[in-house]
Amino acid sequence: MNVKLLHPDDESLIRRIQEGSHEAFAALVDRHSNRFYRIAYRLVSSKDDAEDIVQEAFLKLWDRPNLWDPGKRAKFTTWFYRIVINLCLDHCKKKKLINLPENMAFADENPEPDVLLDGHQKQVVLERLIQDLPERQRLAVNLCFYEGLSNNEAAQIIGVKVKALQSLIMRAKMTLKHNVRRYFGGGSQ
Repeated sequence: MNVKLLHPDDESLIRRIQEGSHEAFAALVDRHSNRFYRIAYRLVSSKDDAEDIVQEAFLKLWDRPNLWDPGKRAKFTTWFYRIVINLCLDHCKKKKLINLPENMAFADENPEPDVLLDGHQKQVVLERLIQDLPERQRLAVNLCFYEGLSNNEAAQIIGVKVKALQSLIMRAKMTLKHNVRRYFGGGSQ
């Protein structure tokens, strides 16, 4: 039995979508919707907005399946990440989201035990600090650390060379380290 017939690759599904196959489209959506939802959610911080963005991206693919060109040697997922990310960035520009309130107080040098945050609260603050990074740094962190993509894949999605991606990640880590120290105490070394 041919496994490829039972579980066609993305390129085969796209070719069938280009021929109008609803089944191939449903298979592609089923295969990848969670992956693209995760990155959309991390970029817009709203469940409903992330779902809408991913749905809009897949509908664009259905309406214009010839947009993806396998001859350009980009994997479907790499190409589609870019579509979803662009929609997220457009959404954020329209909404002008402010993820970290300007009046949010940073921690004292010596916080009292009752004001220390629990693990969940720390994770929420870290997520907000990541959202406050410059756009390309935020993308690099999300793609490499949360989506688990290789540096090559992430660089291709963002549209930079691998060295530039590594620089983005290094600057993001330095900024996060500085802001975490400011927020949780320990000075601003």
